Amino acid sequence: MGFTLQDIAEALEARLFGDGSLEVRGAAEPAMAGPYDLALAMSEKFAEGLASGQARAAIVWDGADWEALGLKGAIVVPRPRYAMSGVTRLLDNGPEIAPGIHPSAVIDPSAEIGADAAIGPLVVIGARAKIGARARIAVHVSIAEDCAIGDDALIHAGCRIGARVTIGDRLFAQPGAVVGADGFSFVTPEKSRVEEARASLGTETEAVNTSWTRIHSLGGVEIGDDVELGANTCIDRGTIRATRIGNGTKLDNLVHIAHNVEVGDNVLLCGQVGIAGSTRIGDRVVLGGQVGVGDNLDVGDDVVAGGASKIMSRVPAGRVVLGYPAMKMEQFIQASQNWRRLPRMMDDLRALKKGSSDGSETG
Repeated sequence: MGFTLQDIAEALEARLFGDGSLEVRGAAEPAMAGPYDLALAMSEKFAEGLASGQARAAIVWDGADWEALGLKGAIVVPRPRYAMSGVTRLLDNGPEIAPGIHPSAVIDPSAEIGADAAIGPLVVIGARAKIGARARIAVHVSIAEDCAIGDDALIHAGCRIGARVTIGDRLFAQPGAVVGADGFSFVTPEKSRVEEARASLGTETEAVNTSWTRIHSLGGVEIGDDVELGANTCIDRGTIRATRIGNGTKLDNLVHIAHNVEVGDNVLLCGQVGIAGSTRIGDRVVLGGQVGVGDNLDVGDDVVAGGASKIMSRVPAGRVVLGYPAMKMEQFIQASQNWRRLPRMMDDLRALKKGSSDGSETG
């Protein structure tokens, strides 16, 4: 499906120059753009690419001489990277899921399916589940009993949504996401070695020959509106109360949210983030890739944690942290500079020690 350059400019609320009737069927980097592609030339460094490509239309930087660049039409936006969200949304048709319910889908008679839903092959929907209007559910998705999913959901292939999960409107779930698995919660008949280690701060104790017994997960998962789940993301159900994900929160691939965790609104969790049980994450928090957060902690609103940080204690609101263990970013930078100086400092210390030893023998 194509759009005119005028359509795109109006959708982006951007300034249009030149021929607004030009047809656009896709987007491309300037050097690789064909005649029906919208070239994304959002800074001057892309000028050379425009010359070598075949684009007739482009999004260009403010002040660009688009005619001299060989274009027949151009769009100028105030914040180019933000414009990317609008362009890609407009041009992305998503997975092909035929309207209606595929004959191979298995839907319990007590389930409720909203108007204009599209349910693909081999989908399974359990008893008393409720699926909102205009939901699009791709192949091999399973939705267990007593789930409720709001309007306009897009659930990609192979997602698994367990029992007693409640999800708001406009869910976007990438392939393989799992919501509502049991939490990883086990206990021993006697005090375990782990409990002893935590109580003694690591003092060695005698090994106990015992076994682990499951604590079953009776709670559910509650997810707000406009939440996105990355591929193979896992969100565990709560032990008694629900695990919660706030409105507008985005989870990258391979993120793990443990039982009883509460994640606030408009949070960004990048790839391979892991949050241990019963921890609270505030609103607008950003955790970089591979950040780990310990159990039973509180991470305040607006915290930013750099990639691979390990949060092992409470973080107050608004703090920017980095490192293992996570500390204020400026402290970590200073400490890392000192670590790099350690070999030279040790050389200096050995030289001083040797000099002192030589002097005492001479005296």
